[in-house]
Amino acid sequence: AALKGGMRFQVSAALREGRVTPTELCQRCLSRIKTTKFLNAYITVAEETALKQAEESEERYRRGQPLGVLDGIPIAVKDNFNTAGIETTCASNMLKGYISPYNATVVQKLLDQGAVLLGKTNLDEFAMGSGSTDGVFGPVRNPWSYSRQYKERSDPKSHSEDEESNWVITGGSSGGSAAAVSSFTCFAALGSDTGGSTRNPAAHCGVVGLKPTYGLISRHGLIPLVNSMDVPGILTRCVDDAAVVLGSLAGHDPKDSTTVQDNFKSFELPNLTDVSKLSIGIPKEYHAPGLSSEILSLWSKAADLFKNAGAKVMEVSLPHTRYSIVCYHVLCTAEVASNMARFDGLEYGHRSGMNKSTEIMYAATRREGFNDVVRGRILSGNYFLLKQNYENYFIKAQKVRRLIADDFVKVFGSGVDILLTPTTLSDAVPYMEFIKEDNRTRSAQDDILTQAANMAGLPAINVPTALSQRGLPVGLQFIGRSFQEKQLLTVAKWFEKQVKFPTIQLEEVKRHNHDISQHQKSASFS
Repeated sequence: AALKGGMRFQVSAALREGRVTPTELCQRCLSRIKTTKFLNAYITVAEETALKQAEESEERYRRGQPLGVLDGIPIAVKDNFNTAGIETTCASNMLKGYISPYNATVVQKLLDQGAVLLGKTNLDEFAMGSGSTDGVFGPVRNPWSYSRQYKERSDPKSHSEDEESNWVITGGSSGGSAAAVSSFTCFAALGSDTGGSTRNPAAHCGVVGLKPTYGLISRHGLIPLVNSMDVPGILTRCVDDAAVVLGSLAGHDPKDSTTVQDNFKSFELPNLTDVSKLSIGIPKEYHAPGLSSEILSLWSKAADLFKNAGAKVMEVSLPHTRYSIVCYHVLCTAEVASNMARFDGLEYGHRSGMNKSTEIMYAATRREGFNDVVRGRILSGNYFLLKQNYENYFIKAQKVRRLIADDFVKVFGSGVDILLTPTTLSDAVPYMEFIKEDNRTRSAQDDILTQAANMAGLPAINVPTALSQRGLPVGLQFIGRSFQEKQLLTVAKWFEKQVKFPTIQLEEVKRHNHDISQHQKSASFS
């Protein structure tokens, strides 16, 4: 019961009242990680460190001096955030064995609040992907693949004949963090969000995924993908918990010049009872090609829910949305090419043994360290940055990005408070179907509804809404005004209460514990 409770109201209260101790809670989560090992959600589990942190938290509770709501709460962190003393790999051969000398600012802030860091979660290599299938440690399995809801609505023959190939993806690239929260191994997890990498897996795994306004949370210590779009994301099981974590992380960081200068005041979300003063925008361009009829129907029902409750619901237009995925591809690969240049085998990370010359060592190191997806994006980005292409691609994409951002400014300036859109085109697809298409094609399809918010720097949140006909989670996305997280989360909380998304019913997990194939590495306990 403690593992499945909400962080703010159930678990934190249980810790304060002594009904459960931080050490007991930590041990239960660690045990849960072991029994759900087959999900491959974790790359590294810091068992000794976590138990030590739990003991320190227990001592604070014993003295009646807890540090706050997060004290003693087990959390997980995506493996592209630096963590002192714990390996940071980005799910890549390039950084296997790398241990950072410092903590990312967001990690340090959580530790300063007494949170217990269980370990580092799996992802697509260097966060490049939308399925959490392309990391060197193997794909992440969606916990809902093993839920009673999914099995009851699926063809019984398909499960009995080939259960191993029937599991569905988590989405990505923060799939490990989403799976960790969904399977009750932790209460909150950090992801990163560059084009939807927190909201996409949140939708597929039935959890809340928050992408804050660009600049509200420090990126210091987050290994960069696209500096101008990267944002640390928050994954929790309810909106209230997302607000708690946001309150601990937001605010200026002198180590990140892009963070907001003003002090951030944490807030407790009110219980919204009257939505009559709200204006909800429905962007017509988000009725995108490939959007399933099931999600379209759910989107329409959600709009009616607001309308029937008294809110003003109107169709709006974001005309440059149709150019956004192409624009995103150019800008993303260009910044990737720049960011990946640091991995040259000289200062840290993998270094090839081929050392006949510096040039040969560079080339061999990058060929051995990066997978095809990363190398492909580096090649594309360098092409767009060539002198003869710079004006036609990179500069033009920057101009289109400004038009996309201006579309949002105009819509919010017209009186709209919140935009309501789908998060994904469909529910999660089976792994064997997902890998039939290449990473770039899949990313272009899966990011289409989420990446515009990154290019405009706006806050957005996925709220789990219903189960599909196959018994898998489907989420809807709310996009808010810049730095208006409180309003966004308040509306999301109201919606969450109305839809009453069901709790995952995980079947007995022991029988699913199979040997992970040799090219995969199960979570290493340290």
